[in-house]
Amino acid sequence: MRRPLPAPDPLLRLQASITARDDRLLGWLYDHGVLTTDQIGAALFPSLDFAQRRLRRLTVLRAVDRFRPNRAYGGSYPYHYVLDQLGYEHVHAQRGLGRPRRDQARRRKQSLTARPDLPHLLGGNQFFIDLAAHARTHPNTALDRWQPASAFHEPGVFYRRGGNPQMMVHGPSGLPRPDGAGVWTEQGRSVPFFLEYDTGRERLDVLTEKIGKYERLVCLSNWVWPVLFHLPSARREANLHHRVAGINLKTVIATTTAELRAALDASPAYQVWQRADSSGRHRLIDLPYTDTDHDDEFPIHAVSDQEGRTA
Repeated sequence: MRRPLPAPDPLLRLQASITARDDRLLGWLYDHGVLTTDQIGAALFPSLDFAQRRLRRLTVLRAVDRFRPNRAYGGSYPYHYVLDQLGYEHVHAQRGLGRPRRDQARRRKQSLTARPDLPHLLGGNQFFIDLAAHARTHPNTALDRWQPASAFHEPGVFYRRGGNPQMMVHGPSGLPRPDGAGVWTEQGRSVPFFLEYDTGRERLDVLTEKIGKYERLVCLSNWVWPVLFHLPSARREANLHHRVAGINLKTVIATTTAELRAALDASPAYQVWQRADSSGRHRLIDLPYTDTDHDDEFPIHAVSDQEGRTA
């Protein structure tokens, strides 16, 4: 009697079905935690229906899982996608990392569903999703890098070889903790940037304190990246510019608002950025920066899970 064939390995089955687009999505979920159906569809797929079909397939393959938060006044939000356990195993294998914990997906999903600042996380992710969606439909543009807030939580993350050793010992309270960082490219020109995604719930003093930390970073380094403040309203933008008016900032501060972008239906790549040291609006690619080697020296980080341990 023939012995029955062993059941196929679920990870090998998943890897046999993975496309380059799937790889990008799984990497984003690993690095950035959670994305909604609409975000995934806009950034990676030609239509929402196409995205939904592929996400259902990846769910069946146990690459991703999903949840749907309830709205405070009834109803529910769109599906929110996170990595399932096989998704973690696939990303770890692709990146040459050790095997993830057996309960990695369960623990992170529990953390994300209970996270009080989930709207802030999704809002910051939306900024980068909007850039990726722009690049998908505009040739010769690209979101070349997208790094999460967790990349900047450990001391020493801003240090570069040969740099100021104070950056290795400077506590995280003294240097900025951006909500993300990226490199945007158009027609062969690139601009690196930090993102501060503001929901309007913090006092303006908190925003000016953040600017002070970026000033400290510039003083300790020999490179200056634009700091993008994405604000909810024109009133908040005007108040922030009033606070920093007359200050000789070394940091390149640029602001835009959700109100303005919604009115213009404008991508962050468009001419929506108001600099603190000049009038008018500028395109993201036209913001100035000082960094002769950002492509080679961008800080490398290990992604941390929501409990603060290295994944």
